[in-house]
This record gives sequence, C-alpha cells and structure tokens, in this order.
Amino acid sequence: MQAGVRNGAIAASDRKRQPAAAMLALAALGVVFGDLGTSPLYALQEAFNGDHGVRPTPDNVVGVVSLFLWSLILMVSIKYVLVLMRADNKGEGGILALLAQIAGDKAETAGRSTCFWVLLGLAGAAMLYGDGVITPAVSVLSAMEGLQVATPALAAYVVPATIAILVLLFMVQPFGSGRVGVVFGPILAAWFVAIAALGIAQLWQNPAILQAINPLHGISYFQRNGFAGFVSLGAVVLCLTGAEALYADMGHFGARPIRLAWYGLALPALLLSYLGQGALLLAHPQLSGRPFYSMVPEWGLYPMVALATLATIVASQALITAVFSLTHQSVQLGFFPRVLVLHTSRSHKGQIYLPLLNWLLMLATVAVVLSFRQSDKLAAAFGLAVSTTMAITTILFAVLARGRWHWPWWAVIVVAGSLFAVDLAFVLANALKFMDGGWLPLTLGLFMFMLMGCWFGGRRLQVREGQDRQLPIEALLSSLQMNPVARIPGVGVFLSENADGTPLVMLHHLKHNQVLHETVLLLTLQMQDVPRVKGERVAVRRLGEGVARVVARYGYMEEPDVPEVMAHAAALLNLPALEPLCTTYYLGRQTLVPAAGSSRFKRWLIGVFGVLRQNARSATLYFRLPPNRVVELGARIEL
Repeated sequence: MQAGVRNGAIAASDRKRQPAAAMLALAALGVVFGDLGTSPLYALQEAFNGDHGVRPTPDNVVGVVSLFLWSLILMVSIKYVLVLMRADNKGEGGILALLAQIAGDKAETAGRSTCFWVLLGLAGAAMLYGDGVITPAVSVLSAMEGLQVATPALAAYVVPATIAILVLLFMVQPFGSGRVGVVFGPILAAWFVAIAALGIAQLWQNPAILQAINPLHGISYFQRNGFAGFVSLGAVVLCLTGAEALYADMGHFGARPIRLAWYGLALPALLLSYLGQGALLLAHPQLSGRPFYSMVPEWGLYPMVALATLATIVASQALITAVFSLTHQSVQLGFFPRVLVLHTSRSHKGQIYLPLLNWLLMLATVAVVLSFRQSDKLAAAFGLAVSTTMAITTILFAVLARGRWHWPWWAVIVVAGSLFAVDLAFVLANALKFMDGGWLPLTLGLFMFMLMGCWFGGRRLQVREGQDRQLPIEALLSSLQMNPVARIPGVGVFLSENADGTPLVMLHHLKHNQVLHETVLLLTLQMQDVPRVKGERVAVRRLGEGVARVVARYGYMEEPDVPEVMAHAAALLNLPALEPLCTTYYLGRQTLVPAAGSSRFKRWLIGVFGVLRQNARSATLYFRLPPNRVVELGARIEL
C-alpha cells in the first residue's frame, strides 16, 4: 500500500516535470538552435557553386548530402550534445567555461603551460567575434534572397532590405532580448516544422536520396572527386554553424532540455531538409544555385520568405546575445578591459546589453553586407571562424579530460583525437578559401585576440610585479604597533587584488599622508572559476590595530557590488552601519613603463595594455562606488 502511494507520488511528480521540461525545450529552440536551424538556407548550395563547387551529378549530390547528414550526427549529436555538454562548469558551457576550469581562479599567475592554454582559448573565443559579425549578415541576406526567387524584379531590394532589418535589430537591443524572447521558441518551432515538411514532400517524389544515409557514399565521394571533394568540406562545415553556441548557451536551460529539443525536433528537421534538397537536385540539378527556395511551391514563397526572415532574426539575436555574454565573461575572468554592462531584466541576470559593442557590431555587419552583397559569397568567408573555434574547443576538452578528469591517454586519443581529426579537416578545407573571404573572420579574430592577449599579458605583468612589491600584513601591523600613526574618524576601504599581503595603495597612502582611519578594511574581490557563487559570499577576519580583511567571491557571470559587500561586512564585524559620508574608498592605479633595454615585443605589449587601460571603464563606476568618496593613488612601475 505504501509502495503504491509512493509510486503514485513519483508519477505525479514526473508528470509535473514533463511540461516544465517541454517548455524549456521550446525556449531552447529559439535561443540555442537559431544559427544551426537557419543553415539550410545557404549551406548545401555552397557545395555546388562558386570557384570550389562540384558538379551536381547524382553521385555527387548523394555524396555531399551524406557528408551533411553525418557531420550533424558526429559533430553536433556526438561531440557537442553527448561529449562536450558533460564538460560543464557548474552548469555553464562554452569555450570560456572550459578555459576557466583549466586555468583556475588566478590565470594571471599561472605557469607557462597553463598560460599557453589560456592564450589558445582566447584565440578560439576571439574567433566567435568574427562569427558574431558574419552570422547576422549571411542569415538575413540569405532569407531576403528569397524575394528574387519569387519575383526577379525585387533583386535590387535584397541588400537594402537586409540592411534595414539588421539596423532595426541592433536598435532594439537596448530594450533587452527578454521582451521578445517569449516568441523565439515558437518561431523556430514553426520554422523546423516547415523545413521538415518541405523535405518530406521532396522525399516522397524522389526517395532515391535516402541512399545518403549510408556513410559509404560520403567516403566514395572523396575517392571520386579527390582534392575537389576535400575542398567541399568548406561548404559542409556551414551546416555546423551554431554548434559552439549550443554548448555555450547550455547554462540558460540545462543539458536535458537542449538534448530534448535537439533530438526531438531540430535534428530530424535538419536531416529531412538536407535530404529534401538533395532529392530536388537529383531530379533538377540546374536548381543547385538556390535549392532551398526551389523546394517551396510558388504559392508559399512569400510566406516562406517571411518565416525565414523571422527565423534568421532569431538566429542573429542569439549570436548577438552570445557575443554580449562572451565579452561579459571575458571581463570577469580578466581577459578583457572593463566595459559598460547594462542589465535589461530585473529577474534574469544573464540578459545584458553592451552599448559600445552593440554599435560596433552593427557597423561591422552592415559593412559586410555592403561588401559581399550575396549570401553565397559571404558563406565562403564563414567556415574558417567556425571550424577554428571547434578545433580549439576539442583541444581544450582533451586538456581538461587528461588534467582534471585524469582520463587515460588511450581514452583521450580515441575520443578527442578522433574529433580533432575531423575538426582539422574542416579547418584545412576552409583555409583554402582564405582569398575568397576567409580572411575576414580571421582578421576580426586576430584583432580581438590581440586585444585580449595584450590585456591578459599586461595584467599578468602587473599582478606579478604587485606581488613582488607587497609587504606582508603582519609586518605592517608590527610597524603600526611600534610606530603608531595618527588615526582619523571614519572607515577607509582599500581595494586589493591579493587577499594575502598589504595593498600597494595602502602603502602609498601611509607613505604620503602618514595617517589612517580608525577602521581600515582591506577589500579583495575574488573572481571564481564558477558561473555563480553559491553559499556565503563575504568572509571577514580581524587582523588587529583596527584593521580587518574582507574577501568577497563572485562568479564570472556575476557583477561585483562593493557597497553591498561593505554593508554585509559591517554586519559580520559588528560595526555600525557604514555612513557614506564617513567612508572613503582607496583605489590604486599602476602605470606600466617599459624599462631601458626591454625587448620590442615587451614595449609593444605594455603600450597596447596602457591604451586599453586608459579606455576601460573606470573602477569607480564598475564597482558602483560613490564617486565623491573615492581617492585614486597612482604609481609608475618600470618593467
């Protein structure tokens, strides 16, 4: 009897969880699968067109479609959904989550080997910025090109309409994606159902394309076409665009809803769409220039263009949001200068808006559309950024599996080695398209990598020099006992990156002013290698002589709030509430100067770091300090 009641309660609980999981899976469709879902618009046509396209013979069509199908199965279903989504960092995914697990809390002081992996991870993250510029451009442009399929007279309006949609998309970013996000899932669900229906209709007319399910047709395609078949991988990788975003966005929904949405709707719809396009080309190879819209009956062209436009807007929104999140994480982990971050939702911390980055992305995306003007030309530029990031993600996963998970070498070689072999083939095939546009994402990625690498390198030099110059706190307290200094009413808060020694700004303050407040708080904000800190955030310790140390821990998805920390610390130390007019915050500002005889590279590194630091958001605003209660003390450090 009791067992029956218990089983009934469990069943009722499962019934409650099922609708919740279904709703999360629906929401995941709109945020996670936008880029993957819209790739049928332009991916397959790239294999048969352009300078590197192959002839759409029946054998080639079956072979290429087979490569598309098995790429989705191997690289998305197995690599990302089954393998990499297990390499989460407290529920968060993405290349920076991998990097945070490898580097630990203090990447600036890590050894040379760890520093190498950090720089490699930054290179992969930097490539996503190129993806963030190209994805909105190629997605919306490919959707709008359906207008010229419906009515050739509208061809002149494709580029202006694309630019207008993109500008409008970037202009609504300050309002926050959450306000329109509720419709993202249903739009993508309707899109997947539509492309699956189009594919089924073509399969019904020409089921011979089902031969492509056999992977041997993909192998024979390479044997038949030789080097030209290998180059075709540059088009095949386009069906994988958005796989990295799938991994990066898992923290928003969790692994289970994403897997449910992928296996339940997204994967079957994509497979059917590519099979349907292949079936169409078996019967009408002359339509290889626009196979997707050629599947649509004439009466449905305009509705399909409208649905495709909505779907590509959703895909573009997902990439823009991903770039915002990537930059925010990079700032928190110390890999990027501080920038203005605005929260567009009171209930969801992940919904953020970065004004400067938004307008720069808009200008870059519009410039790309005006330069390339056609989706097939822009698709040639797309694959290099995607494949490079995928390859770097696999390498970092191998490092994590071996170093943190202690996998045996044979397991790392079998799993990561096999995946990397496929990644490397995609990278080499796309490298051949460098002059056809592949230079664009590579240039954008190298520029962002230079900025991130210089910031990381400059921070590394600064932190190490600061540690060498720090005085043990015990030595300072002994000195204050032997040689007391004048104490003034109020609270002095000295911010320090290190939770062990004496803050340099405090030593400079004592040296020049020779006075201390009655209460001195040494504040350290520690960024952890977890998305969000759980449990007690603030820890305090009395050191004597009216001095106490306060350590506040934050995850890389969170933002520090110093006044809130101080209020909590005052309660823990049994201090009266900190009066704003009686509390002074001291910030140190070190200026790095290359020493005589420094190498040219070191001079260049310090110079770029200095420029970035001058243009970074001020610490006063970033830590939400009252501007009229902040004292900054500068120092020149010669390296």
